[in-house]
Amino acid sequence: MARLPTSLLSGSRALVLTLLALICVPVHHVAALDIDFTNDASVKSGLALVAKGLMDYYNGNDTGQTPGMFVSPYYWWEAGAAWGSILDYWYYTDDETYNDVLKSSLLYQTGPNWDYMPENQTTTEGNDDQGFWGITVMAAAEKNFSNPQSNEPQWLYLAQAVFNTMAARWDDKHCGGGLRWQIFTWNNGYNYKNTVSNGCLFNLAARLARYTGNETYTEWAEKIWDWLSDHKFIGNDSTNWAVYDGASLLENCTEVSPLEWTYNSGLLMSGAAALYNHTNQTIWLTRATNIWGRARVFFMDNTKIMYEAACQPSGRCNTDQRSFKGIFSRFLGLTCLFAPSLNDEIQSYLAATTVGVLQSCTGGSDGHTCGLNWGYNGWDGVWGLGEQMSALEALQNRLVHTKPGPLSEETGATSVGNGSAGTTSTTSETVVHPLDIENKDKAGAGVITAFVLILLLAASWWLIA
Repeated sequence: MARLPTSLLSGSRALVLTLLALICVPVHHVAALDIDFTNDASVKSGLALVAKGLMDYYNGNDTGQTPGMFVSPYYWWEAGAAWGSILDYWYYTDDETYNDVLKSSLLYQTGPNWDYMPENQTTTEGNDDQGFWGITVMAAAEKNFSNPQSNEPQWLYLAQAVFNTMAARWDDKHCGGGLRWQIFTWNNGYNYKNTVSNGCLFNLAARLARYTGNETYTEWAEKIWDWLSDHKFIGNDSTNWAVYDGASLLENCTEVSPLEWTYNSGLLMSGAAALYNHTNQTIWLTRATNIWGRARVFFMDNTKIMYEAACQPSGRCNTDQRSFKGIFSRFLGLTCLFAPSLNDEIQSYLAATTVGVLQSCTGGSDGHTCGLNWGYNGWDGVWGLGEQMSALEALQNRLVHTKPGPLSEETGATSVGNGSAGTTSTTSETVVHPLDIENKDKAGAGVITAFVLILLLAASWWLIA
């Protein structure tokens, strides 16, 4: 019997079915997931189970579903992040089981202008949402993942298009710069400038600079970092290098939210490490090192097991937040590669975390469902796409030195791009003027206007009569 994701159900029906599942499915009291990191076969078989658990949440190829998307309630951004995990899984294990669906999903969601602004998402899409798809295709270019056909967008092109469309939204009119959280005025968070959106742009800029050698990307990375630093989104004094959540532009970005999330630290840490690798400037190594020093707050004091400090202790992590540790783990692995002086310490924390992950991934009716609390002695009964993705990334980033590091154009990367990608599309024009109405919308608006006019005329006739 497959797992029963109660997030797909509602009300009393969910309660009844959950109770039936608990009655009908035997509880698994099993030993920790057995992975011996000194044995290649053991690693691959163990990771295959965890990856299969992640793909259990994919239904994009089912009738009536959308390719590239996972089951509800997992949002579009998390699908982009999850495909990044599957990309890493292929790279570190050589298992091509999911490569076809990975590739088709990354291409299906590009949108008509090849910039990850698909029509099925553009009314709700935020800057961070688009950013995580861009980061996944950036990794595809760096890992020489199978290139698309010549008539399809290439991985580097897509990463550049995401960067360009996001950079076009840089907002100098409020807070002296920075990206808003949301792209469109009608979405909650439009007046909030958050670290994750700017961090995605920074991370992309750093890696594009390294990949292409184009120093315009380096300049952008410096600009983004300086803005984050100047507005205290990074607490970069001598004792505190915390990375905070963001601030409202209605207060001129002066009241910074003190929440610290793993993935924000990871975005900036690995981006700084990539710039150090590219420029050999020690300032970037110092910045990566200092953020890592603060990021140790995300590991339990007594065990060094990773946890989401802002929400896990209170039991209030929402669906999105339950995936952040996976993204953080991925960026820790990149930091190890880009800044080797940090490798030993980071890997020691990942090794300690592995103990918790392995004992957590023993739940569900399949026996390898992973939980949220890796400090719990066994599976904690919490499950979902975020939990499975986080476990997979924490484990496979122990393997970063078993494969070549991220490639660049100088070291054998084959994906090709275009520095102007995304700059002349109709989508970018819609972004700059988010209230513009396109032709199909004008037609719809005309129908609505006519309908309203008929109603008014009818009402007037009735009053006269």
